[in-house]
Amino acid sequence: MSQRTYSARPVDIKRQWHVIDVSDKVLGRAASQIATLLKGKHKAIYTPSIDTGDHVVVINAEKVRVTGSKETDKLYHRHVWAGFPGGLKTTTLEKLRQRHPEDILLNAVRRMLPRNALGRQMMTKLRVYVGAEHPHQAQKPVAREVEA
Repeated sequence: MSQRTYSARPVDIKRQWHVIDVSDKVLGRAASQIATLLKGKHKAIYTPSIDTGDHVVVINAEKVRVTGSKETDKLYHRHVWAGFPGGLKTTTLEKLRQRHPEDILLNAVRRMLPRNALGRQMMTKLRVYVGAEHPHQAQKPVAREVEA
């Protein structure tokens, strides 16, 4: 008696579009549910080595909420001179929210996906917008609520 492992084929994958409003939602909870949709773990045909996920449109990214004192204490690091001394730049969540509020959610979701070519492919299906408007009405996205 043997069991066969199911592996999704490109023919089996049906991608849907979801629109998520993250105003007054907690950043980590919203990001984990968005990452689940991008990976396709909510589908019965989920295969870890194949991108079976859906497209996700996030609106009102500037209104995402963080708990505790993360607004002033959470730091984002980046290297602008590829490892040279003094090339490390640090900014707080508060300053990032003023300059690029969509990057807060993009960073949170990116860090929950695989760190390889598959994860980069999944990130191409994520669109984050600052306001309540988005240009993807033609795809007929389904509104989804983030669970608390």
